[in-house]
Amino acid sequence: MGDGLIYNTFGLKVTAARLLEYHNEDELRNFIAEGKVQSPFLHMGGGSNLLFLHNRYEGTVLHSQIKGIEVTSENDTDVFVRVGAGEVWDDFVAFCVQHGWYGAENLSLIPGEVGASAVQNIGAYGVEVKDLITTVETIDINGQKCLFQQEDCKYAYRNSVFKRPEMKVYFVTYVNFKLSKVEHYQLDYGTIRKELGDTSPITLPLVRQTIIKIRQSKLPDPKVLGNAGSFFTNPIVSREKWQNLLAQYPNMPYYEVDEQHVKIPAGWMIEQTGWKGKSLGKAAVYDKQALILVNLGGATGADIAALSDAVCQDVSKQFGIDIHPEVNFID
Repeated sequence: MGDGLIYNTFGLKVTAARLLEYHNEDELRNFIAEGKVQSPFLHMGGGSNLLFLHNRYEGTVLHSQIKGIEVTSENDTDVFVRVGAGEVWDDFVAFCVQHGWYGAENLSLIPGEVGASAVQNIGAYGVEVKDLITTVETIDINGQKCLFQQEDCKYAYRNSVFKRPEMKVYFVTYVNFKLSKVEHYQLDYGTIRKELGDTSPITLPLVRQTIIKIRQSKLPDPKVLGNAGSFFTNPIVSREKWQNLLAQYPNMPYYEVDEQHVKIPAGWMIEQTGWKGKSLGKAAVYDKQALILVNLGGATGADIAALSDAVCQDVSKQFGIDIHPEVNFID
């Protein structure tokens, strides 16, 4: 399909030497058989979690356009759904809410596509997509179909086996989910209960709209201000480290992980360093949420990477904690 402009939510003008889009597994197999998928190659979704460091990617970019949401089985309490990797993630969440399926609503408005959700293990407001996934279907670089059970995916915080360099030869085509028909909600994270107030009754559409409202109050629209959502992962530290910091910062927010570890919001630490709302060239830390880096207009990937490095250095200097980008840097 030749040279093409790569979509990305940072608003960077980046092209690829070759851009290949496929609408089904056979088209992908044909690209592989015809020798069009040559190294270097990159398989991407909506570009919402990528930072291209240069204005041209000298390789092949593959993008799935596999669509479809299919109920494969169901019982009195659960429904099992097969979803094409090219479906927009939030469209799938809306579909679940519309059909009265519980589990995905807290992941409303997360940018990107379904295939990428399974690679990144997206999460928000106390829910991670790993808790909904049953299997991940892939095609490998030889055109063979490979099925990964949930436990094979090695899911962890914003991580999976698919993010390992040696696993880039597997292309996600479908993701299978298990949703619940039994009413239940996860409301004790962030400001969800505060936003809900005394509203009664609580319903799936209400929770979805509340999550969307919270996210929109913190996250800029990528079409207006280029960004990739949360740029950094929240660090998980030992209880000893947490207790030492808490003595210095009594109002420090945190989340319990387990008996040995605590999660500290990276956005809060960035704000304490004074970076919130400040810019470095044409890249800036968003003034409403310090976890987000934005393109003020005309920034390059290198500009945003330089800002990321500066922020990480200052957080490390002040707190003795290394924070890491959630966004994938593409050289």
